[in-house]
Amino acid sequence: MTKTTPKSGKSSSRSGAEMTQDEILAMPEDDYMNTQQVEFFRHLLVSTRDDLLSNAGQTTENLREETSLVPDPADRATIEEEHALELRTRDRERKLLRKITQALSRLDSGEYGFCEETGEPIGLRRLLARPTASLSLEAQQRRELKQKMFGD
Repeated sequence: MTKTTPKSGKSSSRSGAEMTQDEILAMPEDDYMNTQQVEFFRHLLVSTRDDLLSNAGQTTENLREETSLVPDPADRATIEEEHALELRTRDRERKLLRKITQALSRLDSGEYGFCEETGEPIGLRRLLARPTASLSLEAQQRRELKQKMFGD
């Protein structure tokens, strides 16, 4: 696995957290995972984590809605279905929180942005689309094909 120490990031005097996706993408490829990019992705991951955690508090409030006091069975069923949908959503978010924690750990160790199977750069476009990605697109496709073929 390739470990790096963040490079200087000479492209701008702004911090990575202040930069836009376009500014990150405009940086030279040979300056991959420089200090500004690391700051940008750390800010992105932390803000996503904070949003998910605040949503979890809202779920608790929504689930406190009293369904037993609703006299109409159809209305009660609708409310219960909404609760089930919200719980499934929060379960997906819980899994995403775990991936965010792992991504932040990879940022701290200098492994973020590099494929955990091949050590090759994952690429900024993929990381912008999926900041928790730990595999390059090719490695992810191989893994999905293997899972489809062998049911892993």
